[in-house]
Amino acid sequence: MVVTNNAPPRLRGRLAVWLLEVRAGVYVGTYSARTREMITEQVRDMIEIGDAVIAWTAANDAGFDFETFGQNRREAVDFDGLKLVAFKPDVPL
Repeated sequence: MVVTNNAPPRLRGRLAVWLLEVRAGVYVGTYSARTREMITEQVRDMIEIGDAVIAWTAANDAGFDFETFGQNRREAVDFDGLKLVAFKPDVPL
């Protein structure tokens, strides 16, 4: 699964090649680890000012893993081997 916010059209088009866009900015599909790495690279290189999260099944206690990209208040933190989400402080404009 890939969820994007403010993604450029070229990234959205690229994701639609491999995944089904079930809602605006929400892409789902079944793919191999190699394909996931390629999708991750594309998201990292093309996200620009947007943000994204990629989640996939994994052989761990949670049953999934994820990675975030771009400017986002949420960040992954390791808590005794379990990946959780922490919120960064709100930055005034």
